[in-house]
Amino acid sequence: MNYSVRHRTFYRYGQKMSSGQSLGHLTPRSTPWQVVRSSSIEIEPVPEERDVWSDAFGNPVDSFTITTPHDTLEVIAHCDVDVTIPDLPMIEEPWESVMARTATGTSTDDLDAQRFVLPSPFVPFHFQLHALAKDAFTVARPFSESLAALCRTIYDEFTFDAGFTDVSTPLDDVLVHRRGVCQDFAHLMAGSLRSVGLAARYVSGYIETDPPLGEVKMVGSDASHAWCSVYVPGHGWIDADPTNDQIPPRRHVTVAWGRDYGDVAPLRGVVLGPASTQEMQVEVDVSRRP
Repeated sequence: MNYSVRHRTFYRYGQKMSSGQSLGHLTPRSTPWQVVRSSSIEIEPVPEERDVWSDAFGNPVDSFTITTPHDTLEVIAHCDVDVTIPDLPMIEEPWESVMARTATGTSTDDLDAQRFVLPSPFVPFHFQLHALAKDAFTVARPFSESLAALCRTIYDEFTFDAGFTDVSTPLDDVLVHRRGVCQDFAHLMAGSLRSVGLAARYVSGYIETDPPLGEVKMVGSDASHAWCSVYVPGHGWIDADPTNDQIPPRRHVTVAWGRDYGDVAPLRGVVLGPASTQEMQVEVDVSRRP
């Protein structure tokens, strides 16, 4: 599938800010299943300094500095990508075997994956995450079957509620109230997988806004999206979208991955100026190209 993405972020401040610095994960990364045909970012006011570099996970990072006094900031990211849905391997070996091989592997890929077994700022170790995983990851159950069961559990037991959480809402609240957004559900699944010793990373990106005729619109398609990816030695990473109960995800565009949202926030930064209010608007449109 060929997709065109437009992601607009607009800030309005109650007073003029004297300067600001921002970091963005808005440029999609190339992967074995995704080819980036073009990518650009428009910023207003025009920054005095701009740079592009790669973070510790290999994601492109756009950074910019504005020193002109301003009371609005608009960032519009455009990209065109070609996406292929990867084949889903059916892994019949017990999940405990996958976990053991993840912990003891010595290849470059294995060693890189092992850091994703550890807790992270947005996904700490939590007993309730293990409780969420235990019914899916029963003794000697095939890995693929266990993974699908966990994805289905989160899909069935948690309600998508765009007004319930924001980026500062603790995962505890999501677990107690059983509701949240795709970022929360990606954290839930990553944390549950880590709780049983598997390597899981958080994936940030987009899903198609308007589905083709006859197909159902994806949940969370009106904003940036997030899902989860789990590592299997010898197979690589397998993506899973618990918000839509899809393994592998379909109609998705990958931007970046890391331990959790904090590693790959689409846009964040600081502004210097007087104490003021701040309003933010985000618009995302993902369309399929012929």
